[in-house]
Amino acid sequence: MKRICRYLPILSLLLLCVPFASAQSSVDFMLGFGTAHDAANGGGLEGLDSVNALGSCTPGANSDGFCQSNPALGGFFLGIGGDVMLWKRFGIGAAADVQPARSNYGPLLYRQAFYDVNGIFRPVSTKRVVLQLEGGIGGAHTGFGINETGCVGTVVCSSAIEPVGSTNHFDIHAGVGLSLFVTEHIFIRPQFDIHYAPGLGGINNQFSSNVVPMGMVWVGYSFGDR
Repeated sequence: MKRICRYLPILSLLLLCVPFASAQSSVDFMLGFGTAHDAANGGGLEGLDSVNALGSCTPGANSDGFCQSNPALGGFFLGIGGDVMLWKRFGIGAAADVQPARSNYGPLLYRQAFYDVNGIFRPVSTKRVVLQLEGGIGGAHTGFGINETGCVGTVVCSSAIEPVGSTNHFDIHAGVGLSLFVTEHIFIRPQFDIHYAPGLGGINNQFSSNVVPMGMVWVGYSFGDR
C-alpha cells in the first residue's frame, strides 16, 4: 500500500473537480486487482558474481556462465482509482496500478507501475449497468533494486533492498469496463486496458513490446446520481 500511496496526488486532482460538478454528476472511488502481461525481450544481465556484473548479455551465447535471462512481465497488480462524472455521459478519472511485491529481473528485483489520467465516456448508464470507455495519458515506471544481506557475527542478520535505478516512460492508455451495481452505490467493474509506452526508450527496453495489455477487477463506491 505504501507504493500505491505515492500516486495519491493524482487522485486528489479529482477532488478539485467535485465542487464544479452538476447536480447530475457522480464520484466513484475504487480499489482493484488484476494482472498485466508483456513477453520477455530475449536479453539478459550478468550476475553479481561476474566481472561484468549487471552488464548486458545474451543468454546461451556467453561463455562465463553468469548471464541471467530477463523475465516476462506478469504477476499480481493492485490498483487505486477514482472517477468524476461532470455530466451524465462525460467525465474524468485517474488510476494507479502497481505490483505490491517485487519480482526477479535476472540478478535484480523489480516492481512495475502504471499511472494515468483519463477522459471518460459512458454510452450506457442505467441503474444497474454502466459501460465505460476511457482514454488518457500517464506514465510507466519500473524500479530496480538489489537484495543485500548483512550480519553481525553469526547470530544477527538483516536484509534490505537497495534501489539501483529506475526507468520512466510516457504512457498512452485506453480501457473499457462494465460496472455492475450490486447495491445502489457499490459496484464491481471488470475492465480491460491497453498501456502503450513508446519511443526509443520505451518499455520494450525492459520487456518485449511497448504494448502491455492489462485485466483488472475494480470494486468501488459511487456517490451521487447516474
